[in-house]
Amino acid sequence: MNYYNEIKQELIDNEINRKVKSYAINKSDLNAYYNVGRILSAAGKHYGEGIIKKYSQQLKIELGKSYSVRLLYRMIKYYNFITSGNLPTVSANLSWSHYDELLKLDNTNKIAYYINICEKQSLSVRQLREKIKNKEYERLPRDSKDKLVKNESHVVDFIKNPILIKNRYHYTNISERLLQKLVLEDIESFMKELGNSFSFIGSEYKIKLSNRYNYIDLLLFNYEYNCFIVVELKITELKKEDIGQIQVYMHYIDDNLKRINQDKTIGIIICKKDNQYIMEYCSDDRILAKEYELV
Repeated sequence: MNYYNEIKQELIDNEINRKVKSYAINKSDLNAYYNVGRILSAAGKHYGEGIIKKYSQQLKIELGKSYSVRLLYRMIKYYNFITSGNLPTVSANLSWSHYDELLKLDNTNKIAYYINICEKQSLSVRQLREKIKNKEYERLPRDSKDKLVKNESHVVDFIKNPILIKNRYHYTNISERLLQKLVLEDIESFMKELGNSFSFIGSEYKIKLSNRYNYIDLLLFNYEYNCFIVVELKITELKKEDIGQIQVYMHYIDDNLKRINQDKTIGIIICKKDNQYIMEYCSDDRILAKEYELV
């Protein structure tokens, strides 16, 4: 069997498709590289791994384009991942460049997670690299990782720990007012840290309790999960009073802003240090406590 001619023809056909059908470049690349990976895998078993280097050299001479040994091995890895059945269905919304980044990872569930959010958030390759660099997957709770892969997630399952907050001027003396300022300076980045589909309602959101005004640090809305999100910022360790405060704010939003077709409000306390003992005795599972880290 002439493995090389098969590989060469697949790559030639792919180059033609890329030029003639530019709208289908992603699908063409993924199909071609899957097939090349399959043929290379068979050739390697038949001739030994040295054949990969030989094919790489021949392709450069005959096609005038470099298909490096590294790239050919990545195609084999792509083929093996797809046929393993551990990855979601291949998405034409992701380019080969996306998969090339993902195949550098060593954990199938991690790859599946990033495929999931690439599709949901229409991430560019640069944005994907940034999320991987920031260890977004590693900052999710273990049970959340499982839910996200199985598409059983709720809004709380997207929220990382710690939450990364940009501190571009390297402030060292942090007050709650300054922490809120840092969040608001790049509110879009902050909401992406929380997860997908968040929109900004307001900061220092004024509510009236009895005859006094109170102010919610941040009020957000998640349009995918159809609920309000109350966010309180604390520069100290989580205290039991913080739980009581955010519960009051959540109940207020439920009674005064939430519509009948919307889910109940969720509360997020972002603090310097979590206190698992307090959270253990917090009976409201709609309240989350997450640490923050300035970056």
